[in-house]
Amino acid sequence: MRRKIFLTGGSGYIGTHTCVEILAEGYDIVIYDNLSNSTKKALNKVEKIANKKITFIEGDIRDEKKLYRAMLGCDAVIHFAGLKAVGESVAKPLEYYDNNVSGTISLLKSMKKAKIKTIVFSSSATVYGNPEYLPIDERHPLRTMNPYGTTKLMIENILQDIYKSDSSWKIIILRYFNPVGAHKTGLIGENPNGIPNNLMPLIAQTALGKREYLQIFGQNWETNDGTGVRDYIHVVDLALAHLKALSFLKKPCFEVINIGTGKGHSVLEIIKAFEKNSGRKIPYKFMPRRSGDIAECYADVSKAKQLLNWEAVYSLDDMCKSTWKWQNMNPNGYI
Repeated sequence: MRRKIFLTGGSGYIGTHTCVEILAEGYDIVIYDNLSNSTKKALNKVEKIANKKITFIEGDIRDEKKLYRAMLGCDAVIHFAGLKAVGESVAKPLEYYDNNVSGTISLLKSMKKAKIKTIVFSSSATVYGNPEYLPIDERHPLRTMNPYGTTKLMIENILQDIYKSDSSWKIIILRYFNPVGAHKTGLIGENPNGIPNNLMPLIAQTALGKREYLQIFGQNWETNDGTGVRDYIHVVDLALAHLKALSFLKKPCFEVINIGTGKGHSVLEIIKAFEKNSGRKIPYKFMPRRSGDIAECYADVSKAKQLLNWEAVYSLDDMCKSTWKWQNMNPNGYI
């Protein structure tokens, strides 16, 4: 019998790319999303790429009754749903705790009722805060710097407590570093509402002429060229990590795994690579550092390789090339 996977927030950026890979592997899927930060049009594109129909249910993860009915017949959950803008979380902490933490509690209650005990959770490298050492492994101390990161850490703790109380659960927490890029078809990609929070969409919009210049926050960080360094991972590599996690979850476990490339790239390196792959000049201006920013952050990914037999295969050029293709084909996102 084919496995059926329940994806919360499955119409978002990482969710849609994961759907494509899961469908290609022969799984059935049910997507549950309130479309607060995404659009159903993205799922039409997924259906086009996969050449398969998708079961979609519009609903909020805080709605336990609807959740329970929607997940019946599924045997595993991938939990993407959540508010995810760091700056917004500082301005609206209650909304973040309500949606992310309360929503996850509703999800887990519904799973328990539906007798589903397998979950892959989307966490984040923000749980590490300002790194004490690099590369960051999974044993690194956890200390968040904003409400968004705190909600991720709270959910990790809840999942750990569930496993301690009932060791028949199968739980993998994936701590993402910086997802970028788009599907090779150019049909799906990162589609931020309003002003993007992330570097790559800002660069792409600047290359397209939608922005006069790119703002770079800080030019005197203790890095090779003075700009911030992050671990950027192609979204398709990240999607494939979820597939590996599902395959791994055959027996009860609780595992926390970093998902990145293990390499850091500076803002200026990303700009240079994007210019090379788009043929466009990216004008930029240096701005003062933002409070809460850090100099460098990149992952130790040896656990992912050892446990999941997974490692990133897409290069920085691939990330830039696919982003540019998506942005060029969809200058105004999904319309």
